[in-house]
Amino acid sequence: MQSNLLTIRLHSADNVVVARADLSSGAVIPDEEVTRRGSIPFDHKIATSFIRAGYPVKKYGQIIGFASQDIPPGEHVHTHNLSVKEFTRDYAMGEE
Repeated sequence: MQSNLLTIRLHSADNVVVARADLSSGAVIPDEEVTRRGSIPFDHKIATSFIRAGYPVKKYGQIIGFASQDIPPGEHVHTHNLSVKEFTRDYAMGEE
């Protein structure tokens, strides 16, 4: 798990990090080489790579939803650009 003062990455497979404080627009997020695009509230998600519309958004190494529009790196990821739809789940994860 990578972390810094501004964000925390919960799993290496995630394409978002979580804001550890209210973040203002424009600053670079250390460890991610991403510039924030707009203000991000505490505990909200920030895209760390380009997420194409329809592609999965991953947090905790798991799919938490799908991009309802293209999401550029540094963009706030929340209900305005995230949707839920059916997909096959791997229930064997974490059996051990």
